[in-house]
Amino acid sequence: MKDETLCDLDALALSNAVTTRKASCREVMQAYLSRIHRLNPTVNAIVALRDDADLLAEADRCDAELARGESRGWMHGLPHAVKDTEQTAGIASTWGSPLLRETIPTADSLVVERIRHAGAIIIGKTNVPEWGMGSQTYNPVYGTTLNPYDTSRTCGGSSGGAAVSLALRMLPVADGSDLGGSLRNPAGWCNVFGFRPSQGRVPKWPADEVFVAPLGTAGPMARNLPDLMALLATLSGPDARQPLSLPHDPALKPEQLRLEASHWRGVRIGWLGDLGGHLATEPGVLELCEKALQDLRGLGCSVEAAPLGFDAESIWNTFGVLRSLANRARFDAYRADPAKWALIKPESQWEYEQGAKHSGMDVHRALVNRSAWFQRTLALFEQFDYLVQPSAQCFPFPVTQHWPAELGGRTMDSYHRWMEGMALATLAGLPAISVPAGFDARGLPMGLQLIGRPSADLAVLQLAQAYDETTGWVSRCPPAMLSAAG
Repeated sequence: MKDETLCDLDALALSNAVTTRKASCREVMQAYLSRIHRLNPTVNAIVALRDDADLLAEADRCDAELARGESRGWMHGLPHAVKDTEQTAGIASTWGSPLLRETIPTADSLVVERIRHAGAIIIGKTNVPEWGMGSQTYNPVYGTTLNPYDTSRTCGGSSGGAAVSLALRMLPVADGSDLGGSLRNPAGWCNVFGFRPSQGRVPKWPADEVFVAPLGTAGPMARNLPDLMALLATLSGPDARQPLSLPHDPALKPEQLRLEASHWRGVRIGWLGDLGGHLATEPGVLELCEKALQDLRGLGCSVEAAPLGFDAESIWNTFGVLRSLANRARFDAYRADPAKWALIKPESQWEYEQGAKHSGMDVHRALVNRSAWFQRTLALFEQFDYLVQPSAQCFPFPVTQHWPAELGGRTMDSYHRWMEGMALATLAGLPAISVPAGFDARGLPMGLQLIGRPSADLAVLQLAQAYDETTGWVSRCPPAMLSAAG
């Protein structure tokens, strides 16, 4: 194997090739750098890329360790770029903000620490929207990331650079994070898998508040489920500094993914769709996802409409209060400095101003409603084994557009209202994965969310595995750019 062919291997297959010495870490790094230099200038997914010579020297050190019989883990010598919202030692960690352009941390976040411990070579960062806000990946530091299936369209976000890097085989696997759909939306729009784990599965550090259940979480992205599971196992597990982190689950292993075909007979799936007309959707989204439901029925699952049984608008309002509260705290120091405040994008300023309006009682009511919604999901899971909904309410929109101001004939009242459906799993802390649902007549991808019971991460990934074995969208429909690359 030589040139870029190594990039086309699945991550676990690549790991095996390195471990068995069929491919050296240097050869792997050379292959990926060749692919990155060939394709990344077009899509701008990987940023802050380290010097080739330094990366090859690090790959040589990994080869020397293997020659001594030493391996750091399954990612030994594999190239990895970290989402630019993660603190990464020695590499600019900007959040896409000009205020942090020169920020080079001296220590890793917990996510990066665990990826390094598994043996990965950190080659740079993956691009994000400014401050990670909005499902459109552009910022004044690094520019815009383009969709690999149509470079006139957005790739989504905030894990947009990660999703594009995966789709174009510029990374074996990728880390991302998700508050309002940031793992799920770009995965759906780039025809890969993005998994939002159960609340507490992947702890966060550094963190200002450890006794509050956060809305956001880090999680894995991949081109298949075994690779995704391997990265999830790397990222997950308790940390003493995070009292709400979940215990280690020994069942989260790639070999646990495949179940007998008979397992899926009679499994009950509830289709949430557009929440009974509450959500604005672009024509074609629901139809494409409903077509994908036939693949689940083909497994033997029963699929029927799931009544939300809860005030959908109150879910969105609760999400907005809790989200804006965190952002008020984030931007408070910048608000006091007019020069710095002017460098923050309007959407982030809006988040701060929304947070400044809320009283303590507003926050309390939001927390009570969040708890009530969680209790309602428990009732839904007495009726259904899984819940399903689209991973976005529209197809990838033009990259020149900041966000959809209108959708399905309705005016959007905020920069993220068009991603409203993502709040359901977020608020309840449920595991949810975006799986490819197929393409519209324009060749634009869409994703389907599979949502499971609290802490049922393995069950969600097992259904995703069975679905992928039936559909095979990632392997069947790679971006045309790959063929053009040779």
